[in-house]
Amino acid sequence: MYEQRDRVARLPWVLRAVLAVFVLAWLFGPYTLRSTVPVWLPFLIALGLELHFVIGAFRPARGRRPDPGPQAVDRERYGYEGEGDDLLLVRDGGEELWIPHAGETDSELEAAIAAARERAEQEAYAAVVAVEAPAHPWSRLSRFLAGLGVIAALALILWVAERRTGWDALDAATRAEATARFSAEASRVAGKPVTIRCDESGDYVGPVQHADGVATVGGELAYLTPDRCQDLYRLAFKDEVRPSQTARALAVLAHEAWHLRGVRDEGTTECYALQSGVEMGRRLGLSESTARQLMRQQLTENALRAGASREYRVSPDCGDGGPLDLNRGSARFP
Repeated sequence: MYEQRDRVARLPWVLRAVLAVFVLAWLFGPYTLRSTVPVWLPFLIALGLELHFVIGAFRPARGRRPDPGPQAVDRERYGYEGEGDDLLLVRDGGEELWIPHAGETDSELEAAIAAARERAEQEAYAAVVAVEAPAHPWSRLSRFLAGLGVIAALALILWVAERRTGWDALDAATRAEATARFSAEASRVAGKPVTIRCDESGDYVGPVQHADGVATVGGELAYLTPDRCQDLYRLAFKDEVRPSQTARALAVLAHEAWHLRGVRDEGTTECYALQSGVEMGRRLGLSESTARQLMRQQLTENALRAGASREYRVSPDCGDGGPLDLNRGSARFP
């Protein structure tokens, strides 16, 4: 029993060690691992485990199941210590009575039951249930603090990882070179010189605004989130492709470029963007077949948009040979 308790006590630390090894492998291991496993997934799992451990530290200890046999107090009362087999269990209404039994006749047994019932009415006693000794308060507190410490450490690792691998990890000269490249691509689509900026401050785009990009219709300036800029940078400067992220980044850049060109309707803009994204992706380093595949995936996912993003859904006119087809002479769409 004690060995089992020791194994249970060690389990949280074993899981934490495994998680730490995985996080290190994710940060410093091959790019394939980082491109396959989203950065938030291991930390979300870790947070769930730590919350489980923290909550478990304050759960009351489980009690043992009561022994259904005659208790020591029953044996002592009737003078049958150590001879539980000579006591007969009789259920009387909602009560259980242990009656001495040594071959008595029915009438004698009924008299014994009546006597036991009378004693039960005179004496109210509760069954003794053995309960595990509660853990020392400092033990629970230490488990709680250990869980909080691991969560804080994981949050710090996440912050360091973002600083090391994200857009902010690039030096100013590299970011300027990258945004100049993005601006050149957007200018091709817009048909005029335009500027693309990466909104490091989060004032214009990001989780708060629920947008990956923003542009004034007919204007000359658009903002992208740092994550989308980082995806475009990986493609254009590192030849790294993360299918879903790369496809989304291309679609966002092309989408904002069409807004700068003067197209206002979101569905129409998205349709044009997915078509322009093919050539844009090819110029940034993708093969034509890969670029088309990524944009087709974006077109498929577009049909799943709902809620606030429903306005971005393309219309039935967005198809091969349709009114929104930018290249009707080609049988390939987008």
